[in-house]
Amino acid sequence: MKRTLLPVAAVLFGTLLSSCAMNGAVFARAAPPPPRYAVVGAAPSPGFLWTEGYWNWRGGRWVWVEGRWMRPPRPHAVWVAGRWVETRPGRWMFERGRWR
Repeated sequence: MKRTLLPVAAVLFGTLLSSCAMNGAVFARAAPPPPRYAVVGAAPSPGFLWTEGYWNWRGGRWVWVEGRWMRPPRPHAVWVAGRWVETRPGRWMFERGRWR
């Protein structure tokens, strides 16, 4: 009986952790590196806006996600870039970018 409960508990715990990730909450225990900068160039067509790249925490390390051109979902929409916020000493949370 005890041998079957351990794998079941591990699966339930993993499911709980994955549901937190599905809500978009990403946490890190170290501050992100400084942002990278690149030459952007021309938009692919009129109406596109450039969204800056950002550092993402994946697999216990920082990974750079390149910026990209995006079409706003509605006229006069403004892109609010994602950012890392220190929620308490040594704990960082990512606020995803969004259209406002």
